[in-house]
Parts: sequence; structure tokens; C-alpha cells
Amino acid sequence: MSTTIRDSACDASPAAPAKGPADVPKSLADLCSMLHQELGDKGINEMAKIDVERIKSLMESYTSDCNDWTQFSHFDEGRYTRNLVDAGNGKFNLMILCWPANVKSPIHDHAGSHCLMKVLGGDLKESRYAWPGKMGPKALMPTSLIPSVTASEPAKKEGAMNLTQETILHLDEVAYIHDKIGLHRISNPTGENSVSLHLYCPPYETCKTFDEKTSVARGSGRIVFFTEHGERKNSPCSSIMQ
Repeated sequence: MSTTIRDSACDASPAAPAKGPADVPKSLADLCSMLHQELGDKGINEMAKIDVERIKSLMESYTSDCNDWTQFSHFDEGRYTRNLVDAGNGKFNLMILCWPANVKSPIHDHAGSHCLMKVLGGDLKESRYAWPGKMGPKALMPTSLIPSVTASEPAKKEGAMNLTQETILHLDEVAYIHDKIGLHRISNPTGENSVSLHLYCPPYETCKTFDEKTSVARGSGRIVFFTEHGERKNSPCSSIMQ
């Protein structure tokens, strides 16, 4: 049964307005508009380093305000949901993910996509894993966001997945990952609801998920949205991937 839940971030006092240049996004709508301006008809992999850093800076400079994104904040008991905010230019999309307490994604790749994730409410944990055995991205797409990383850390050839890093992400913090870095899982280890904003470039519909105990990979089902532009979809929500 689907339930729309008011996020706990809305119960807190509003955050102080972001300080910075005049082009700092004042709202989620501003951020969407500015992302379109920055990206134009391009994808992140087609952009110069200074432009890529600007995309990340834009997401960091937006100060979360629940009044901006409550219309996209739709929860479903026992699983996280993907809620489309902006379909982008065909080479990126923007969505809000809603995480009930103690819910987690599977360990997964991103099908060659660049992923930027910003916490809008609550806290989330990112757990990163090395690619198992000889597996890895078929093509290491260049990205200026990871200048010191050239390959995933070696993984155990058999058995459990190799956990390489865990990070607690707090309100307004932004994380970046690409298959060149490795795999990850996002979880909500708290007793409260959490909400995150995700930019994927390019968008993708399928990926690989990995068994934590055996490292066995399998293809995901088609990834679908729980809501699009705040409206409930008739098709069931896939809980396979984020």
C-alpha cells in the first residue's frame, strides 16, 4: 500500500538561506533550470572539467527546503521509491528518492552513468564496494570529478563483496560515484525518513546488482518511477535499483 509521508526535515526550523553569488539556486525549480542551462544538449562526459565541477557546485549550493520538494516526496512502506522531478535533455535526469527508516538498496553499478546524490532530508549511508573478481566497467569513462582514481580497488575473487568505504551523508552534502570508482549501496540506518536528490547522466533503465555474501551479479529488472512530476504512476514501483 502506497503512503505519502511528510518528511521529518519539514518539522525542523528552515535552514538559513544559502550565501554566495547571484546565480546560486534559491529553489529546486531554480536548480533544475540552471542544470538545463549548464548542460544544454550535452552529457557530463562531453563537458570540460570546469563545466563538470560547476554541475557539482550547483547541487552543493542549493540549500534544501522541504517546501520545494514535498510534492515529489512519496514514500512506500518497506522500500525506497524513485520519483521523477525533471526528465532533462535526454542525456540526464533528476529524481528524488524517498527512504523509509532502515531501508537499503542492493549493491549495484550505474551502467556507465555518472551519479550525483544530494541529501535533502535526514541522513543516509553510502557503502562502497570493489568490483568482484575480474569484473569491472567495460569502458572507463573520463571524469574530472575523480582525478586520482584510475581503477577499482582489487576485490576478493570469491565469497563476500569487498567493502572499501562507508560514509554517513548529512543534510545538503553531495556524493559522486561512477563505475570507474566501484559499486555502492545506499541505506537509511536511522529511525526517521530520509530524502535524496539524484542526477544521473545519462539516464539508465537497467543495471547490475550484486549479492553481498557471494558476489554473484545479476541484471536488474527495468527501473521504473513511483511518481513522475508528482503524479502517481499506475505501474508498480521497482524496488530493485536507485
